[in-house]
Amino acid sequence: MSVASAANGLFDDQSMAQEDRFFRGPLFVLTILLGSFLLFLVQPMIARMALPRLGGAPAVWNSAMLVYQALLLGGYAYAHAIGRFSVRRQAIIHVTVLALAALWLPIGLGAAMPPPDAAPEIWVPWLLLVSIGPLFFAVSAQAPLIQRWYNAASGGRDPYALYAASNLGSFGGLIAYPLVVEPGFALAGQSMVWTVGYVLLGLLVIGCALMLPRHQPTGAAAAEAVSEAPGTRRQLYWIVLAFVPSGLMLSTTTYLTTDIVAMPLLWVLPLGLYLLSFTVAFSTWRGFARTITFIAPLAIVAMALTIRNGAERPLFAAAVALILLFVVAVALHGEMYRTRPAAQRLTGFYLCMSIGGALGGVFAALIAPLIFDWTYEHPLLILVAGALVPQLFLAGFLQRLWADRRRAQFLSVAVILAVAGIAYLGIARPWQWLWHDGTTYAALAIGALAALSIGRRIPFLVALAGVLLVSGGWDSIQLSMKGDARTRSYFGVYTIRDYSDPNIRTLAHGTTFHGLQMLVPGEEREPTSYYGRNSGVGQALIQLPAIAGPGARVGIVGLGAGTLACYARPGQHWRFYEIDSAVVDIARDSGKFTFLSSCLPNVPIVLGDARLNLARDPAASLDLLALDAFSSDVVPMHLLTREAFATYARVLAPKGVLVVHISNRFLDLEPVMAAAAAEGGWTAALLDDVETDDKIVTVLNNSVWVVLSRDPAVVGRVINAPGAVGDWRPLMPRRDFTPWTDDFSTILPLIIAWNPAPENHQ
Repeated sequence: MSVASAANGLFDDQSMAQEDRFFRGPLFVLTILLGSFLLFLVQPMIARMALPRLGGAPAVWNSAMLVYQALLLGGYAYAHAIGRFSVRRQAIIHVTVLALAALWLPIGLGAAMPPPDAAPEIWVPWLLLVSIGPLFFAVSAQAPLIQRWYNAASGGRDPYALYAASNLGSFGGLIAYPLVVEPGFALAGQSMVWTVGYVLLGLLVIGCALMLPRHQPTGAAAAEAVSEAPGTRRQLYWIVLAFVPSGLMLSTTTYLTTDIVAMPLLWVLPLGLYLLSFTVAFSTWRGFARTITFIAPLAIVAMALTIRNGAERPLFAAAVALILLFVVAVALHGEMYRTRPAAQRLTGFYLCMSIGGALGGVFAALIAPLIFDWTYEHPLLILVAGALVPQLFLAGFLQRLWADRRRAQFLSVAVILAVAGIAYLGIARPWQWLWHDGTTYAALAIGALAALSIGRRIPFLVALAGVLLVSGGWDSIQLSMKGDARTRSYFGVYTIRDYSDPNIRTLAHGTTFHGLQMLVPGEEREPTSYYGRNSGVGQALIQLPAIAGPGARVGIVGLGAGTLACYARPGQHWRFYEIDSAVVDIARDSGKFTFLSSCLPNVPIVLGDARLNLARDPAASLDLLALDAFSSDVVPMHLLTREAFATYARVLAPKGVLVVHISNRFLDLEPVMAAAAAEGGWTAALLDDVETDDKIVTVLNNSVWVVLSRDPAVVGRVINAPGAVGDWRPLMPRRDFTPWTDDFSTILPLIIAWNPAPENHQ
């Protein structure tokens, strides 16, 4: 007997279940909660499974994101397409789809490995589609289908409140993975947890199907079922309303990690608040949503005012950015809820929502990095949000002030002229020689005009644009107009700045330095930043000829400005591994930094994920490997697992040296290194290099490096060499720390209190 016929038979035998109104509501809520929970649990789970095999290239993650969005959109389109059938027929179809998708259990990646010359934009979507495509597709249709069934089973009750439960489940899955699932289970255990959840979901769906009515609605219900379809303008309105919060969620993540601070797990917060906004906006209790919608224009102005000084007050700026995202998302999603169609049209409504969300994601994640050299998508989306959020006058006297049409026209012109004048003064800064805070007060003055204009959209938008320009927007535009001062890739924004005191040039990723070169004649080749001669890597490279001879082979993971190249000596053979081609262009081809051109002009640079490339290198082909691949404070976990260290051991000669940079503001990575060293048979020592000379600290920064070798004498030669400085010490293991592997890793036990001091990375 087929699954469809079995389900059909069950429907006929369960008339009593249809009358159980007490049990009906909770069952539908539980089903939609579990489906959304599984959907957002599987995304980071599959990403974690794919990391060791596919690496951390941006094309990998962007391709994966497009796969998720395409499958989600496909699931919503499927739910809309089968809406032409009766709910009982829909149930038969969907139970069959769930059963067929179960053939892909237990969840996991296919066994295929990408060839060395594989194109990620083709390989990654194909691998993900064949691995989890059917399962993701089937589960993604849960939210609209279950709501439609609830409406039919409950005799016409409003189903939209169930979407609040759906997004609550999504938020739960998102938070559960880094906090519970990843720390508690290896990948095989995670797969089993998800598989059990999927089976339970299938049973719950069958339970919901058993409660569906056997006959088509008649009378008023039938009239509602054939209610007029929404017009094209209304559908486009829904798409735009969904586009802005989706794009703003991703742009907020980029803004925080690029311009504020690259804190681990920070990406969870914007996505979590985005999901919670649906819960508030679609709740049957409207008080909270109305209050948030009322303050939305003020929140937008407040965010615009904080952009300028975000790096100086990062925690405050991050909090304001997150609050703004939540407020805007609630306001716009609430507007979608207000204009929602009849329940029988909800699948088309959610399809429009899915299209808008996908377009917002594509714009912020794929298009913006290609067309902008800075995170311009963030202020642009803030401006569009200001045009879309509902606006009510803040006070009765303001409503009366703007009520008269002629007076309103005069006031609008006055506000626009005042904004233009104040913005000019804020940008030109004629008072700067006397009053350094003048620009801030100019922004505040325009912000006050924006607040007084809430309720009149055109003057409000002009004032909002003025705030964005004065609060750093114009400075950013000027920097972009220089042409070669800033470069953007999928990894972030790289900015080159010159300073006269001291005479240096810096390379920054967002607000974090990745390289520094002195411009004083005769000192251009001197290693700086984390890579001074007293640093761990500096001392190891100085001692390398004594360890491996004059023809030592050196591999450097992470190019940066190319600082380490100036440790090279005649006869040595060097190569760099760099994942971002934009960094290669800056270090080698831009002419801005001369470390490579003056010290190693023809050094080979291997593009791509370092671990994957090292796995293809010959055994014992390096005498020293320096690992410095961190992007700001974000840890490439797949480079610090047991299997990764096995790759390093294979590619290093028996007396080879591994040097790992573990400076980090948020994580104590020493237990990771201690566990890897103990399991791999490495001898290791750590140096926390602290610069105390006030004159030196401008070009040299404290750093933490670990030197490892399978030959204890090699480590001893580095740390006990004549002239060696600093307090080298053994690694301190933690008994409660579980070593990282490709199958298990978590950063939660490693999080430390935030150190607000600026950090420099290669």
